[in-house]
Amino acid sequence: MQPGTGAPARSRQPRHAGVGILPLVVLRSFERRLERLVEGVFARAFRSGLRPVELGRRLVREMDDHRTVGVNGQTLVPNDYVIRLGPEDAENFADIQDALSAELGDAVRDHAREDGYAFMGPVRIRFETDELRRPGTFDVVAKLRQGEGGVGAGSVVLPDGRRLTLGDAVVRIGRLPECGIQLADTNVSRHHAEIRPANDGFLLVDMGSTNGTKVNGVRVDRRVLRDADEVTVGTTRLIFNAS
Repeated sequence: MQPGTGAPARSRQPRHAGVGILPLVVLRSFERRLERLVEGVFARAFRSGLRPVELGRRLVREMDDHRTVGVNGQTLVPNDYVIRLGPEDAENFADIQDALSAELGDAVRDHAREDGYAFMGPVRIRFETDELRRPGTFDVVAKLRQGEGGVGAGSVVLPDGRRLTLGDAVVRIGRLPECGIQLADTNVSRHHAEIRPANDGFLLVDMGSTNGTKVNGVRVDRRVLRDADEVTVGTTRLIFNAS
């Protein structure tokens, strides 16, 4: 039985050895991306011996340990994480905290996608300082937290790699300055499309654009977005993540 749900635990074959261990390829990619982002700062931050891979493994273990079954049968996992570091480690990580949070978030999303997990709201990873904690040790508090306005989890990866978290407001896509996703693409209409919150997901709506809107290569007028959908407006590609 799944703890606290009254429902049987989902039987699944692990795709990697051990519970809470990220696939090796994910870990290597994780470290390489972070090294490129912070270069010399990366090496300096780990004088205490505490490395990002340890944080990534712990987050994944927290996901697996706290999974539960939602009312619609989905396996829900925490999306809100607080990593508590000692003062020395917190100071060493200070310069790369934003980059590290983004990379850990990607690792969490990758694991959830691989194992078919779902989130109640956007993935959020924060760092806090525990004045009594020794160097090289850390703690993680993981919670299931609903998205803003009660909508489900959703984000859009922009062409430059930035991630826009979706909430209960409509997001316009187009060339106009007031668009939430403003694109300097001459093939994109001024007000090309919108992403609207709908029930526990998000709906993509073409606004009568000149060149149309595609999802995974297929032209659409309206489409409920699913995880990893590729949205094409003009010559620009956006990736929707259900997290």
